[in-house]
Amino acid sequence: MTGTGPKTGTGTSDTSGTPLRVGLIGYGLAGSVFHAPLIAATEGLVLDTVVTSNPERQAQARAEFGDGLRCAASADELWDRADELDLIVIASPNKTHVALATAALKAGLPAVVDKPVAGTAAEARGLAALADESGLLLSVFQNRRWDNDFRTLRKLIADGGLGDVWRFESRFERWRPKPKGGWRESGNPEEIGGLLYDLGSHVVDQALVLFGPVVSVYAESDVRRPGAEADDDTFLALTHANGVRSHLYVSATTAQLGPRFRVLGSRAGYVKYGLDPQEAALRDGKRPATATTADDPWGVEPESMWGTVGAGESPLTGGGTPLPTLPGDYPAYYEAVANALRGTGENPVTAHEAAAALDVLEAARRSARDGVAVTL
Repeated sequence: MTGTGPKTGTGTSDTSGTPLRVGLIGYGLAGSVFHAPLIAATEGLVLDTVVTSNPERQAQARAEFGDGLRCAASADELWDRADELDLIVIASPNKTHVALATAALKAGLPAVVDKPVAGTAAEARGLAALADESGLLLSVFQNRRWDNDFRTLRKLIADGGLGDVWRFESRFERWRPKPKGGWRESGNPEEIGGLLYDLGSHVVDQALVLFGPVVSVYAESDVRRPGAEADDDTFLALTHANGVRSHLYVSATTAQLGPRFRVLGSRAGYVKYGLDPQEAALRDGKRPATATTADDPWGVEPESMWGTVGAGESPLTGGGTPLPTLPGDYPAYYEAVANALRGTGENPVTAHEAAAALDVLEAARRSARDGVAVTL
């Protein structure tokens, strides 16, 4: 199949309605739980090929998406069929992201890359430059911009509900006293493992989206658990150019979880506990419907999980006003990607934005190592 749609994402309108065919590289946690289901749920996209050398994962993919799904053992098979595809999604281990994204772009294929797009900001900017020179879309999968709590907070701030925000506290904490192993927890720098680059990529991206550029970074990063190789308990203090201070926590060693968000402003504060329900739903095999129904809405949490807004009150003693949480909307990311490829929308997350987040992560690593604040 050739000529299925525009590959540039530069604004050339395509209204043919022909589905854009997607090659997905990697079918581990990221590929099977996040990317494949969301691609399949997006109108205008079709999952064409999954790349994994694992026969069990190939069988798993075919069982969910049908015998018509093609499987390949190597990404090289995609480059040989570049004229049959419209988008490459890279959900393989972090250390492969730059090489695979480079190969996709040089093959003339737009790409979505899971976070972190690269190990360094310089590598991310190199990919962004290659995409810009080639006139091809390069997008980074920062799905937690579409978390229910983040969507709610973003609207609350935009509507002026908190006044001027002074301090942003964001926690992505877990209680995993025993390391699970695998490349995500590897101490080998080539693997780009550890929580700073894993969960840290999310909380830093959210802080930048809300409050803009950072001028100073201080971090504390520890390896707490016996047998752990990479950071599993990390704190970042960011000073934004507009004066807002962000305190960000990522941890696998938190025996008592703090609020996901505590945001303090000149008029009020917002406190929200719990995690967006979409990841748990995807892990349980649930899939976004084309249209949500009243009986089974996607991304909706119970009222008991709503955050509260107030001033001088404690949510733990019933203070504050409950604020309905907007539904989480991970499907919106790939809808935006499809629109960008057809020339009817913008890239939802650019590599330039990802590079700015990597500037902060690199500064955090230096700060934690040297025990000093780092100026950007």
